[in-house]
Amino acid sequence: MLKIAVCVSGGGTNLQAIIDGIDSGIITNTQISVVISNNKNAFALERAKKHGIEAVCICPKDYESREAFNQDFLRQLDSYEVDLVVLAGFLVVIPEQMIAKYRNRIINIHPSLIPSFCGTGYYGLKVHEGVLARGVRVTGATVHFVDEGTDTGPIILQKAVEVDPSDTPETLQRRVMEQAEWKIMPKAIDLIANNRVNVVEGKVIIS
Repeated sequence: MLKIAVCVSGGGTNLQAIIDGIDSGIITNTQISVVISNNKNAFALERAKKHGIEAVCICPKDYESREAFNQDFLRQLDSYEVDLVVLAGFLVVIPEQMIAKYRNRIINIHPSLIPSFCGTGYYGLKVHEGVLARGVRVTGATVHFVDEGTDTGPIILQKAVEVDPSDTPETLQRRVMEQAEWKIMPKAIDLIANNRVNVVEGKVIIS
């Protein structure tokens, strides 16, 4: 059984997709051990509690320094003994010591087809504003392993979504979530849970 921690900052729509995936059998051999948020007001925490999942808030503002936060975040994460950390809209920079300890065991969902519209500043609506401003015809989402760079880790899955001329950043964001993010994140977790994902020379091989 793959034990996962899901890290969130906001509403938790991708968390809900994971919960629904487990309940429906789309995600197999997996259980959510804990949901962690940096935001005490994140609705994702309520989603977790509603489904009987332990939910905790670890907020950088509650610590005297970022180093103190990083150390306690890793300490608390370690206490759950999870096999995989899932970043589902987690707007906190992951400390390097955590990346090193959980090498190829942290995955992230990014709302674009990496390497397009990724890196510092390209999160949430900013991605879709950039897509529309540049007249891009196809966008999508990417699930990737997390490394020390920003959206540079090995790509696990991607799914494309066509851009409609009438789109606003909000409508495009919603469609990317519905057609891509909520599909490939559960699929990636299921592949990992069933030992079908390997990283070889910096690239993902799916068996």
